[in-house]
Amino acid sequence: MGKPTGFMEADREKLHKRPVEERLKDWKEYVLPEDPAQLKVQAARCMDCGVPFCHQGCPLGNIIPDWNDLVYRDRWQEAIERLHATNNFPEFTGRLCPAPCENSCVLGLDVHKQPVTIKQIEVSIIDQAWAKGWVKAMPPKALTGKKVAVVGSGPAGLACAQQLARVGHKVTVFERADRIGGLLRYGIPEFKMEKRHIDRRMKQMEAEGVEFKVSANIGHNVPIEDLRKNFDAIVLSGGATQARNLPVPGRELKGVHFAMEYLPQSNKVQEGDKVENQIHAKGKHVIVIGGGDTGADCIGTANRQGAKSVTSLEVLPKPPDDRASDNPWPQWARIYRKAGAHEEGGEIIYGVSTKQFLGENGVVKKLQGVKVEWAPQSAGPPKMQEVSGSEFEIPADLVLLAMGFLGPEKNPLFEKLGIELDQRSNVKADVNKMTNVPGVFVAGDMTRGQSLIVWAIAEGRQAAKGVDQWLMGETTLVAP
Repeated sequence: MGKPTGFMEADREKLHKRPVEERLKDWKEYVLPEDPAQLKVQAARCMDCGVPFCHQGCPLGNIIPDWNDLVYRDRWQEAIERLHATNNFPEFTGRLCPAPCENSCVLGLDVHKQPVTIKQIEVSIIDQAWAKGWVKAMPPKALTGKKVAVVGSGPAGLACAQQLARVGHKVTVFERADRIGGLLRYGIPEFKMEKRHIDRRMKQMEAEGVEFKVSANIGHNVPIEDLRKNFDAIVLSGGATQARNLPVPGRELKGVHFAMEYLPQSNKVQEGDKVENQIHAKGKHVIVIGGGDTGADCIGTANRQGAKSVTSLEVLPKPPDDRASDNPWPQWARIYRKAGAHEEGGEIIYGVSTKQFLGENGVVKKLQGVKVEWAPQSAGPPKMQEVSGSEFEIPADLVLLAMGFLGPEKNPLFEKLGIELDQRSNVKADVNKMTNVPGVFVAGDMTRGQSLIVWAIAEGRQAAKGVDQWLMGETTLVAP
């Protein structure tokens, strides 16, 4: 612990952001870099607790007190070495992870409510490491002669591929889209994470021996038999991309789209592509159904595109400002949080359900909804009840469905490989992340369901360890 009294001398510093009126004019990241001197003060607030609950909160098991202490002592190069020991891509998590570690920080107890700014320190460590040239390729000293196919290039697939390449396996990553990155590339808007961060990591991984193949849809234009014949192991990391639908009258109207039809098009335009018949919010009344991160991404995108109005609808009630009695520390706090996009304009309405969409000439024009309440039950979860007489209509020129995901998309490779699924349609796996088919592994949302980026990277590292152990009979790889 660098400074035992640090947490008593300094309060938690809030994120520094670009002004709303400025950031709405472009697609650059809206969170500003932190002053290293201020970060030293924030890092000094870490108490290096006897039981560091931040470890429990982090799915990767990041050694947080260590690199906080190193930042406090201005030993930044050692800090990135400690951070990279457990996290392949801290520039991704430092921008996109909701920081469950901070929810578990001892300074987050009710008596303090000022956890250490772990996420800000993390992203600052890696950003400085890139700027100083400390991030180098780590090619293997020798090759094993084994080949591994990784299907899917999201954070789970990339983490798995990098780990396996570094121990000497020849790794090929297959991606069905035209660029590498999965939802990092086409699901996360540029204003939350600029895609140069992915491109930079790709160059590092290529220097480590990883081969990337895009527009390669396994089971469609790339036969699964080719992978079984040409590779010693396969890792499936395609994500949970089956979007939850809203089967109400009017769903078929033009102008009602899944969020993941809308967001990728915007990202393609930021990449310089021309998108024919782009779904665009300019001059429209936009309704976003779903109050999670994907919904917030839609809000920020619509506002930057020049929407006339943006309204977010959430069926659940507004979360409390403080932890409820059944949600104690160090659990993830189920409290009200305001995303950056929510600061940029628009209204959020909680406790409402969509009844139907109304249109003219086949095009959506209005949404009809009703207010709902959640009545507690003697057993089981609360039951949703409509509030009599609370029906309403609001204008809707563009409706975006952002209600989460139901698991991996149905893919012919599951049936061809004979892979077993669980009751939630996720791929079953053992403790080593291997499916019921020998030599076929799985990582990320495809096996655990819709989750956080930090869990995806953890899953990728676990799968890499399992693959290496299976191929070689032993492994030096570490995983959470």
